[in-house]
Amino acid sequence: MHILSKQQARKLIVLCNDFHHNKKSKTLDATMESFNALGYVQIDTISVVNRAHLHVLWSRNQHFKESHLDSLFESKEIFEYWSHAAAMLPIKDYRFSLIRKQQIANGDIHWFKNKPEMMSHVKDIIAKEGAKKSSDFKHKRKVNSGWWDWKPAKIALEQLYMEGQLMVKKRQGFQKMYELTEKLLPTEIITSMPTNEEYCQHLIKRYLYTQGIGSAENIAYLRKGLKPSVHKSLIQMYEAGELEKVSVNKQEYYALPERLSLLNNRLQTKVHILSPFDNMVIQRKRLSELFDYDYQIECYVPDAKRKFGYFCLPILYGNELVGRIDCKAHRKERILKVKAVFKEKIIKNNEKYQIKLKQALIDFAEFNQCDEVVFEKNNVTG
Repeated sequence: MHILSKQQARKLIVLCNDFHHNKKSKTLDATMESFNALGYVQIDTISVVNRAHLHVLWSRNQHFKESHLDSLFESKEIFEYWSHAAAMLPIKDYRFSLIRKQQIANGDIHWFKNKPEMMSHVKDIIAKEGAKKSSDFKHKRKVNSGWWDWKPAKIALEQLYMEGQLMVKKRQGFQKMYELTEKLLPTEIITSMPTNEEYCQHLIKRYLYTQGIGSAENIAYLRKGLKPSVHKSLIQMYEAGELEKVSVNKQEYYALPERLSLLNNRLQTKVHILSPFDNMVIQRKRLSELFDYDYQIECYVPDAKRKFGYFCLPILYGNELVGRIDCKAHRKERILKVKAVFKEKIIKNNEKYQIKLKQALIDFAEFNQCDEVVFEKNNVTG
């Protein structure tokens, strides 16, 4: 049993999350390295600042360009599917998406019940005419209908996608372009259905590689009914010598032996402004336990009950989450407006931190197509 302090655990998690070096390369290979290091990148629609998948990749490599994603889709190195949420993943992990696809095809409901006739109709059109997006199918929308009243073709497209009959070829703007799976999937990709044990072992290895340490609860996050199987596989892999046990603050976790060696590496004390959907912060309970950092996205909270702001972003400094920042990119004016900065932990060299935070904001503004950072008055707390 390895006993780690919280500081050591945080360092390992930050290092495993690919914050351990500055990537200077502007190539596709650097972006693909980030995908392999992270395992997945979550997609989200909120655009107060650049969307989550762009933000997460840029946080690891400030030379990242959105055009890299188009190229990686075109070269069939990444694909879209559901991880714990909508995500982009390395194509090498395609086989492990088949279990969820089979569950959906067998009647497990994702968003909507399937409509076989419409699904067949939509699939036939794509087979004859090629890739389509939902707006290519005309539908008269009911007056005052809610967002859940998706047009029938869009529901069919999404269901076919969730079942694995369609894949996302690319995105136009933020709209998915759907194509038949057999036309997009590389021939060398293994498509045999993994056993439950293979699936659990894949999730365990991927999670521990990308997150350093983890429990069955962490690894099975938002995967209904999977925790007992993951727990069983963790014990088996530990007994086989594939995993190490780690204790942090008297809580037990597992780790890959080779990843523990990262603790010998030097960690740069750099400021990173993170996406709320960043791989490192997405599990809020884990974040509280290991980083003593309570975090919630308040865009879903009524305005009167918000403590920090509509879309506050976590601030990572070295191996500490030291605060959060509420800002918004006004792209037409090319201004990044900072509504509030919250410092929540004591920082030994605050002057040095402030200099690095200022530079991080300048870089973040440029990433968001802004030329200027404008602070609103009385905006620093703590």
